[in-house]
Amino acid sequence: MESISVQILAGQLLIGLINGSFYAILSLGLAIIFGLLNVVNFAHGALYMLGGMCAWMLMTYAGIGYWWALIIAPLVVGAFGIVLERALLARLRDVDHIYGLLLTFGVALMLQSLFQGIYGSAGMPYAIPGELKGGWNLGFIFLPKYRAWIIGVSVVICFGTWYAIEKTRLGSYLRATTENPELVESFGINVQVLIALTFGVGTGLAALAGVLAAPVYSVSPQMGVELLTVVFAIVVIGGMGSVLGAILGGFSLGIIEGLTKVVYPEASSVVVFVVMILVIMTRPAGLFGKH
Repeated sequence: MESISVQILAGQLLIGLINGSFYAILSLGLAIIFGLLNVVNFAHGALYMLGGMCAWMLMTYAGIGYWWALIIAPLVVGAFGIVLERALLARLRDVDHIYGLLLTFGVALMLQSLFQGIYGSAGMPYAIPGELKGGWNLGFIFLPKYRAWIIGVSVVICFGTWYAIEKTRLGSYLRATTENPELVESFGINVQVLIALTFGVGTGLAALAGVLAAPVYSVSPQMGVELLTVVFAIVVIGGMGSVLGAILGGFSLGIIEGLTKVVYPEASSVVVFVVMILVIMTRPAGLFGKH
């Protein structure tokens, strides 16, 4: 077996961390929506695409750059998520979860078809902001500034969201809403508004990942399709609805995927699903699942 150089190992580890950052943010949004609202959101990949497309349209049609797009696109997609929850998903709250899954799957197909009909399937470039061009030579690897930014902002967003849900009063209200909404309402809290805002936060996180990914990958209507299956597998591995499981699973599986490319590249595209099968066989509720 040929020895593996430090540069190759560090390079794949960096790629794994970057992919893991996207996985963690997307898995976090998906886990929040499922864990707190019991909605299996199959539109999550399309909302990730919507975030990237929104950033691209802001730049192309309005001349709005990356930094404002990083704020505006998640807010726009989050507002879209709130409308989606209020107009459609709220009507399915008392029926089998499969109806919500089918509805969000239909929404995903509609969004992808709409943007594909307008812009086609080809990827569209999105420039890295001037402040984050270039990088640092660490001796054993060249670290691009934009890649470092993605990892840093992902860690802050993911663990900040985890802290808000697990350690604050607002988070306790959110968690109590899934168990006993009548009790939460007795505190004078509008549960319907809380549910809609929670769905908006989950969809906004998907859009944030889309904006962060725009300069790394080309923006296209299909950008969320393949990613969705991987993210669902990570949520299953972490434990459906587990916020911490989604975050740690996202980063860990990204690194495992990257390191697999070093030793056996052919297996890198399926290693996440191999891990998922092993976890389901040994711990059906996932690594951080409660049931």
